[in-house]
Amino acid sequence: MNPPLALADFGSFYAGGRQVRIAGQLTRDIAFTQSASLAYDPNGLYHFEQAYVQYFVPAELAHPLPIVLLHGGGMTGAMWEQTPDGRPGWLQHFLRQGHAVYVVDNVERGRAGWAPFKEVWPEAPIIRNAEESWSLFRFGRAEDYTARRAFDGQRFPIAAFDEFIRHAVPRWLGNNNAALEGFCAALDRIGPCLVLAHSHGGEVAYRALHARPGLVRGVIGVEPSGFSPEVDAASVASKPFLFVYGDYLDATPLWERLCATGQAYAGELASHGARVATWRLADMGVAGNSHMPMMDDNSDDIAARIGAWIRGAAA
Repeated sequence: MNPPLALADFGSFYAGGRQVRIAGQLTRDIAFTQSASLAYDPNGLYHFEQAYVQYFVPAELAHPLPIVLLHGGGMTGAMWEQTPDGRPGWLQHFLRQGHAVYVVDNVERGRAGWAPFKEVWPEAPIIRNAEESWSLFRFGRAEDYTARRAFDGQRFPIAAFDEFIRHAVPRWLGNNNAALEGFCAALDRIGPCLVLAHSHGGEVAYRALHARPGLVRGVIGVEPSGFSPEVDAASVASKPFLFVYGDYLDATPLWERLCATGQAYAGELASHGARVATWRLADMGVAGNSHMPMMDDNSDDIAARIGAWIRGAAA
């Protein structure tokens, strides 16, 4: 059992967003408890598209740069707190390694809140279902979902799959620019840092790298699925970048394409002077990892490996 964590500070804040005035909505009677009702007027001033950030500072800092944890698509910062089967998440692991850790709920996710008005976000949200999660995150073949028969050697805690899918929240596909702005506003508050981004969070992180080159000192992309459309040499030269991929990458044509795109982007970073490392864990003798290595049964080992890379490459 790990010893208790000693913190020097912890707290939270909201960053960014915009004020929106809603007009033309109908007033209606509502009951918000069994004993309280009123006439509800939705017209008025609101604040939307902010990011929510919770931070933790260990009593003994071992690294000058904090780590900012950015979730993937359809998820929130809760994905870093604890694994579905109850083990410590990467939030705790990086705190124990001596980093200040900032956990982001970006625009529209979790405690950042969302906008129910089509005048703000015209499109309808989507949410990921269990069947899609099973195959997209490479837990097993799509046809084996009903039987919950995972890939051979799978490290994701399949018995906790139903707990995992509680993480899914609505997302609005047209909000990438708003997500970038919200994340940059959070970075403005945080200051110089390393960003550890998962999946769709990669696009936000790599775009933020160019929007805030003085603040983003390096990026760890854990199976990133989105990238900046262009690379600015002044933003990346001499900075460290790590790309981490799990196993079963040939399971679907989608993941073959995503890996190829990621490696092309890594090559572009390197060609502009960045210090780039790519880990295919299965090729390193670490087999069985899914799209969610922060939740797999060797999550502590992967966090330790990333921490060692930071100490060596991002010192």
